Amino acid sequence: MTDDARAKRTQTLAAAAKAKSHVKTEAAGKAIRTLVKRGEPITFQAVQREAGVSHAFLYNHPDLRGRIERLRAQARPVPAPTPPADEQSTLVLALTGQITRLKKQHREEVQALRDALEQAHGENLDLRRELARRGLSPSAETK
Repeated sequence: MTDDARAKRTQTLAAAAKAKSHVKTEAAGKAIRTLVKRGEPITFQAVQREAGVSHAFLYNHPDLRGRIERLRAQARPVPAPTPPADEQSTLVLALTGQITRLKKQHREEVQALRDALEQAHGENLDLRRELARRGLSPSAETK
């Protein structure tokens, strides 16, 4: 198989995957709008059922995930804070809030690292293909 044929197949597959992802994103957006119009709670499970997409797709799509989390938080009634019984309860509440913030920060950092790793993998693949096109093997370069 020639490099041109392989590149064309790769481009075709990438375009198909991108189109499929776009269709799923549009379906999820439409599902969210439908749920809001019907006054139903916005949850990952409700959006998944309405749009016919997987949980993984929703969780791995940063824009959709953020939108669902915001709408879910808005829909939940905020309970009136109960006065702490003592100083220890205040400390527990403060630490719980700090842990929640740290977890959110961790999720964002992990997603940023995953995005960077995905980009690095793509660049690595491009470089290996270029080496192969030039007739050089990666192992010959390191010797």
